Amino acid sequence: MGSASPRDHLMKLLEPVVAAEGLDLEDVTVTQAGRRRLLRVVVDRDGGVSLDHVADVSQAVSAALDEDDAMGAAPYTLEVSSPGVDRPLTEPRHWRRAARRLVKAELRDGGVIEGRVLSADDTGVDLDVAGAARRLDYQDLARGRVQVEFRRIDDDVDGDEG
Repeated sequence: MGSASPRDHLMKLLEPVVAAEGLDLEDVTVTQAGRRRLLRVVVDRDGGVSLDHVADVSQAVSAALDEDDAMGAAPYTLEVSSPGVDRPLTEPRHWRRAARRLVKAELRDGGVIEGRVLSADDTGVDLDVAGAARRLDYQDLARGRVQVEFRRIDDDVDGDEG
């Protein structure tokens, strides 16, 4: 494999496989789980990932791994999932997919800002912070996270039942 790490090799192998299924490869991790290894493949796409997407990409990834021998002869378990709500927002597509969600962002200058994502593009994100729109360039953001809400803004669309 040369100087590439096993993770890098897996990312390079699986990225086109996942893309062919219409998804983005977000992460690949291999961890020891007793005598077996656990290969976690995290995928996402605009609009979210359905169970059908997960099933389709699981089959495609499994076939690619069988052909490449990237995991070697030792047994392993393949787990394909979408990112959890606690995934850090590090790429423009992560911010775009968080549209209408409440986020907390750490700024590179040490500050923290919380607001609802209005929109995101390749250079930055627009947040609604206390009723006022605020533009933040990605270069000014250290990281962001979606905040868990028990009642999201789109819950009000169907009317109040409370």
